Amino acid sequence: MKVGIVGAGGVGLYYGAMLQRGGHDVRFLLRRDYDAIMTSGLTVRSHLGDFHLDHVQGYRTAAEIGPVDLALVAIKTFDNDKLVDLVKPLMTDKSVVLTLQNGLGSEEILVQAFGEQRVMGGVAMIGSTRGVSGTVDHKALGSIRIGEFSGGLSPRAGNLSALFNNAGVTCEAIADLRRVRWEKLIWNVPFSGLCTLLNAAPGSYLTKPEMNSLVRALMADVIAGANAQGLSEPIPDTCIEENIQITLASLTEYKPSMMIDRLEGRRLELDAIYRIPLEHAARKGVRMIHVGMLHALLAVKENVNKH
Repeated sequence: MKVGIVGAGGVGLYYGAMLQRGGHDVRFLLRRDYDAIMTSGLTVRSHLGDFHLDHVQGYRTAAEIGPVDLALVAIKTFDNDKLVDLVKPLMTDKSVVLTLQNGLGSEEILVQAFGEQRVMGGVAMIGSTRGVSGTVDHKALGSIRIGEFSGGLSPRAGNLSALFNNAGVTCEAIADLRRVRWEKLIWNVPFSGLCTLLNAAPGSYLTKPEMNSLVRALMADVIAGANAQGLSEPIPDTCIEENIQITLASLTEYKPSMMIDRLEGRRLELDAIYRIPLEHAARKGVRMIHVGMLHALLAVKENVNKH
């Protein structure tokens, strides 16, 4: 399969590298890593095993990549004003675009441009960051769950899931994409925001009783907002303890991408992870009070940085 990777950060580079190693024709849209990767290839340092790709097809523009069978989108959502222009050169009537971006709202942008029959979404549970130029550090997890924007368990989702699994990426086809997106927010909302505010990995505060209680309150807010959306089945409260235990087991030293974005002076993905979920919940009569407060605290410094 011919695959175009739009968003060559820690997530896009890792999954693209896995697909290329699995035998697929993968083409990367590269920016700051272009020279390093084109000169020396791409190195993946992974908790599942390191590997190196000597030759990578890298391009500076989407137009140079041209039409593909699958456009895999992993750009940060704060660049979604460029999303359609980046994807359009990759699309034909038979192409599929799969967004693995964080939060809510990206599929709707793509559907408006390309129609819902060509749009799929996925949720990546992965701890992966870009290291030195030409290097990806895959530190934890790595699975994907994918589904149709229009809902339902489709043969296409099953085929695409098999493609990833055959390439060594654990992937599950799911019927309710909205539910899976909200499920990831249960982790992303508290830990992305608190790690960014505190400039600290989860392990430094999660064992403190007051902070543990705050994390649980944030997760409970997200579950309440999610379950007001008419999902195929409600998200149980047991997800709170599951997320806490996963974090304590394997993510205590993990720095979420939002924390890294602030440290490196980039914008934060506040709309997709906070503002849009808050609006969805409010439309259903649910006030996610703790989430709203965290969003406000994150936005204060964000607004200062814009001036």
